[in-house]
Amino acid sequence: MDSKLATTFSKPQSIKRRVRELKELVIRIILFICAASSVLITFGVVWTLLKEAFPFFMEVSVKNFLTDKEWTPLFENPQYGIFNLICGTFLTTAIALSVAIPLGTITAVFLSEYMSNRYREILKPILELLAAVPTVVYGYFALLFVTPLLQKIYPDLSSFNALSAGLVMGVMIIPYVSSLSEDAMRAVPVHLREGSLALGASNLQTSFKVIIPSAFSGIASAYVLGISRALGETMVVAIAAGLQPKISLNPLESTQTLTAYIVQVSQGDLPHGSIGYKTIYVAGVVLLFFTLIFNLIGLRIRSKMEIKFK
Repeated sequence: MDSKLATTFSKPQSIKRRVRELKELVIRIILFICAASSVLITFGVVWTLLKEAFPFFMEVSVKNFLTDKEWTPLFENPQYGIFNLICGTFLTTAIALSVAIPLGTITAVFLSEYMSNRYREILKPILELLAAVPTVVYGYFALLFVTPLLQKIYPDLSSFNALSAGLVMGVMIIPYVSSLSEDAMRAVPVHLREGSLALGASNLQTSFKVIIPSAFSGIASAYVLGISRALGETMVVAIAAGLQPKISLNPLESTQTLTAYIVQVSQGDLPHGSIGYKTIYVAGVVLLFFTLIFNLIGLRIRSKMEIKFK
């Protein structure tokens, strides 16, 4: 009688256990599909760029592509010197990072170490709203507000220039740098702060000599994200920086970036499949290469800092 009763009670428990295991299996499968899809999409993007860019190098030598001093693929006598676009891209990126990294880091220190929890919960979401503003709005803000303002300081400043585009890009990237850096600083153990203050260090010394070095692996990730965001920005540079590729480090002149060129050609002026049209895929490959390099550098720095502070 007891064995029959035990069997009767064990059946519902066995069914519940199997249902729970089935649910967990379904959840694992869904999570795996979601994780694998991002990897497959990345490989798909890389494959598409390489497949479309390969025929370009069947007609243009790699030597001319890297050493030619002019980029005029849309002209009657085309030249394919990609260094012009690379120079414009790095110029606007350098200007943007000179604004975003210092201001973003200082903002993160202020939010993490000096502001109370109550006001932090109010100010941080407001700051992150800057990342939600459409980039086309930033582009016209740079063209119609920042450029005329800079022209009062530099009368010879061109209407389209790298300086205004870079400055506005820097403001746009600040939320990415400050938010991730602040999260990394908040993750630093409290006893490190208390130990530094107990030894007589001020809040400023604790912030820059203890907190930032301890959280630098996360801060480095924020910097890499900011660099990638600046390299891949399209609308701001397409609207405010101009469409004149040139080898120049003068921020007061007009320039063109890799992304701005892709926008220019994608408007449909060239027939699909032509050598000029395939240059947008080549520009995409170059942009992907630089983004990959900076991400690898960031991962290397992060791993070294994690080993150092273990």
